[in-house]
Amino acid sequence: QLQKDLEEVKELLTRATRKRLRDVLMTEKHKLELEIKNQPVPKPKDVVEEEKSSLGGYTVKINNYGWDQSDKFIKIYISLSGVQKLPAENVQVNFTERSFDLLVKNLNGKNYTMTFNNLLKPISVEGSSRKIKTDTVLVMCRKKREEKWDCLTQVEKESKEKEKAAYDTSDPSEGLMNLLKKMYAEGDDEMKRTINKAWVESREKQSKGDIPMDI
Repeated sequence: QLQKDLEEVKELLTRATRKRLRDVLMTEKHKLELEIKNQPVPKPKDVVEEEKSSLGGYTVKINNYGWDQSDKFIKIYISLSGVQKLPAENVQVNFTERSFDLLVKNLNGKNYTMTFNNLLKPISVEGSSRKIKTDTVLVMCRKKREEKWDCLTQVEKESKEKEKAAYDTSDPSEGLMNLLKKMYAEGDDEMKRTINKAWVESREKQSKGDIPMDI
């Protein structure tokens, strides 16, 4: 599917004449090429079938994890009770430059999977590995460059930037308004009553001319 999208973008590029449109298409082309490059290599059908038949049970998607980092590694900790009792080959991790897939087979009659796509920065496939500890799988992603990561994935970074932009503004009164809205939306009944009361009192003071009111 990605390959078809890429071919269509290339076709549109040959027809586009306006610079702005060409720039947008070029950006999309590079993005698609990167996604295709980072896709795991497809396995032969017979290998896939063999893996399916060896799995048995049902598969659970892992959502809970912890992570840490050193100068050289990103470390992801996944808690799985009794995982150290499994044969080593039952714990598999496939790495690409910007992703990894974890598969734990036949742990207490279940299979466990975890996928991380669009890692924040490139990793070294050859330098990455996994370690099995008591009730824990440790995935070690070797950084290509020894630098601090602010988060694990590109999606997390974009989400943080959007949230920051929503509440970080050059207009202090606008920033305060956004902050109040966030507190009101996330607060309990007591918090909402407090904010409402403060708002009413501020409006009353403004109407009397006691204080300037920008929000």
